[in-house]
Amino acid sequence: MYNFVLNGQQVDVGHNINLLEYLRDYARLTSVKNGCAEGACGACMVLLEGKATRACVLTTAKISGKIVLTVEGLSKQEKDIYSWAFATAGAVQCGFCIPGMVISAKALLDKTHDPTCDEVKRALHGNICRCTGYVKIEQAVLKAAKALREGFTPSGDSNYKVGDRMPRVDAKDKTLGTAEYVDDMIVDGMLYAAILRAPSARAFIKKIDTAAAQALPGVEAVITAKDIPGRRNQGHIIPDWPAFIAEGEETRYIGDALAAVAATSKKIAQEAVKLIQVDYEELTPLLVPRQALADDAPQLHPTGNLLARTVLKRGNVEEAIAKANYVVTQRYITPATEHAFLEPESALAVPNNDGTLTVYTASQNVYDDHHGIVSLLGVEENEVRIISKMVGGGFGGKEDLSVQHHAALLAWHTKKPVKNTLSRQESINVHPKRHAMEMEFTTACDENGIITAMKAELIADTGAYASLGGPVLQRACTHAAGPYQIPNVDIVGLGVYTNNLPGGAFRGFGVTQSCFPMENNINILAEKVGISQWEIRWRNAIEPGKVLPNGQIADQGTALKETLLAVKAAFESNPYAGLACAMKNAGIGVGLPDIGRVKLKIENGTVVILTGAACIGQGLVTVMTQILCETTGIESSQIMAVEPDTYLTPDSGTTTASRQTVFTGEATRQAALKLQEALATASLTDLEGCEFYGEYSGVTDPMGCDKPNPVSHVAYGYASQVVILNHAGKLVKVVAAHDVGKAINPLGVEGQIEGGVVMGLGYALTEDFPLKAGIPQVKFGTLGLLRASSIPEIETIIVEKNQTELAYGAKGVGEITSVAIAPAVAGAYLRLDGKVRPELPLAYTPYSRKK
Repeated sequence: MYNFVLNGQQVDVGHNINLLEYLRDYARLTSVKNGCAEGACGACMVLLEGKATRACVLTTAKISGKIVLTVEGLSKQEKDIYSWAFATAGAVQCGFCIPGMVISAKALLDKTHDPTCDEVKRALHGNICRCTGYVKIEQAVLKAAKALREGFTPSGDSNYKVGDRMPRVDAKDKTLGTAEYVDDMIVDGMLYAAILRAPSARAFIKKIDTAAAQALPGVEAVITAKDIPGRRNQGHIIPDWPAFIAEGEETRYIGDALAAVAATSKKIAQEAVKLIQVDYEELTPLLVPRQALADDAPQLHPTGNLLARTVLKRGNVEEAIAKANYVVTQRYITPATEHAFLEPESALAVPNNDGTLTVYTASQNVYDDHHGIVSLLGVEENEVRIISKMVGGGFGGKEDLSVQHHAALLAWHTKKPVKNTLSRQESINVHPKRHAMEMEFTTACDENGIITAMKAELIADTGAYASLGGPVLQRACTHAAGPYQIPNVDIVGLGVYTNNLPGGAFRGFGVTQSCFPMENNINILAEKVGISQWEIRWRNAIEPGKVLPNGQIADQGTALKETLLAVKAAFESNPYAGLACAMKNAGIGVGLPDIGRVKLKIENGTVVILTGAACIGQGLVTVMTQILCETTGIESSQIMAVEPDTYLTPDSGTTTASRQTVFTGEATRQAALKLQEALATASLTDLEGCEFYGEYSGVTDPMGCDKPNPVSHVAYGYASQVVILNHAGKLVKVVAAHDVGKAINPLGVEGQIEGGVVMGLGYALTEDFPLKAGIPQVKFGTLGLLRASSIPEIETIIVEKNQTELAYGAKGVGEITSVAIAPAVAGAYLRLDGKVRPELPLAYTPYSRKK
């Protein structure tokens, strides 16, 4: 028997188990999150005898006789203060890491009542956040410290409008650990899933013998490809990704599923997977895109190894290059990257008495999940309901089916609830990554630094399956020339299948990769011309009414030059400052259907927002609330939102392409205008039960259309980012100026910028994703994620110029924030030591890791 005090109560545990498992599965304390289970992320932080300690590295035996505190055990005053501080500072985005941050903050503030910024950074060193960039979390800790010292009075303001710094509506629940993520859910009779994965990246599967696993006591079902009642292959655009690899087929990557088990406990399910016997033949994997394109390469898919080809041409590139005064040609390599969202993938499928199935997910679109699961089960659409719980980060990595379909299949077969949650290492091995790319860019200019032409070849490793590889390649190519006036462009992109992990959506959606070579080439040209990195960009920057390299005419809200002016002083006053610019579309565009939808329903004197749009940490519900308040005059205390639900909420598209603030925001405005009209002659009480629907459809031109100036996207955001080093090459400061059109919530915009900057710094300097025979050679703790103690000062500058009615002038900001940072860092090192660094992460810096 092991005894300890948990949140002030004596606890007796009869066996020695992992403390994280005990706290979550037995004590049902949901503030303690399972982020990595390897002692790296800090999401499971608890106070052990007053010291912040990761629960996943402890056992009940180790803590016997000691005192343990979780967020649930804080005093009412502490809960009030921490939730207020984290909300008003804007420190909460996806929220998954925040309870762990609170525990680390308490450990500090219990001993140091008035800490310095450096002391806060050190206290948070054990906690990783992928969303916020740490800046506002540090500010929240300092606010909490002041409130604990001096007392505080929470703000009672609920009259927030567009442009106000409204605290996030879900911040309190996320801070205190009461917000529900899928893996927090437990239902009666629930089974646990475990998945058997491929033995290697490429293997011919001869036989799958599940008999021993099925005979294990506690196992309720073992299923394979033959047990799929509907369509086995899934995919956003190209259905080339099988839910299970069947006997007589080849695996295409290490994450391929061969079989799935449902059992009465996690342990039994995992033991059963080990009992499944697989007879297979090892095959030589295709790991390099250029090798996969060879004529004699084995074909990984029936259509061949070339997934997609994108071409963008304007003007006469060869002639312009021949006439140019200066020409730079350089080859660049960018790696695959792990999204590293803090919440591993989880889904819970629950059969209903009427024969239907409800699946709780944490993805970027419940309707994408619905489409995949319905086709997999071969049932009618109304037989499956998808409900989203809180989403603990996504960044593009939760757009594909990863756990939802296997949970649904097992629940369908067993007629019992089944939860399928990936371990952190499974998550790393299974879900799509940022595409690794090999690129050759040629950029030419005249004697004054005016860019006359650019030519590029991009080869993207799309890995085993298509996912969103085609659209990612398109964005990489359509944005490759950057936000400049360049009359002659010749861009060719190839997306190639290999046996590496699939490449999919990732914040920046291909633009992060192609921005790196273009901005580096511009810096090299600037040195040849004899002008600064700032000056060459100023001379070439896109302006309203001018033509972008993709042919679209820049609208009157275009403010790239304003962002350049905003960072000019920071760049020119520091000898080791690097500069890069970026553009990023808002909306899917290129002629594809793209619609935002919102329904407002009046219930009990409250306006209920219903939309299928996913909030994955960006604060969409808060934005919709402010738009509704601005349009109708209703106070935020009279507004609430329901979670995305395919039975209740209209499809508002995937949370991708920096589109939700624009598309779902405008749909909210349209619905609110109808409500405003009704309120002119009635009260909310009078309107009880009424519904008001709004939608916005972005109309654009398709790729390759014959228009001289096609409208590829409804809006673009622009940015200029400066990275400042000291003489030793260490990060000192980042200044990020962003043209966001109109900041619906400046507090949220700042948080998006800060988080994107830190993600970009990691991409530039420390993050890598090495593979060996197609197998990731990393754990969560070795990904190279930056921690609070490594972050420089970040100054955000919000540029507002757009005056359109569309979503009150807002543009998307989620993706562009991380696009230009890597080339800005490279530009700073170029000024420091004169070395061109064409590969990420950058070599020969104080941050370089030994390989």
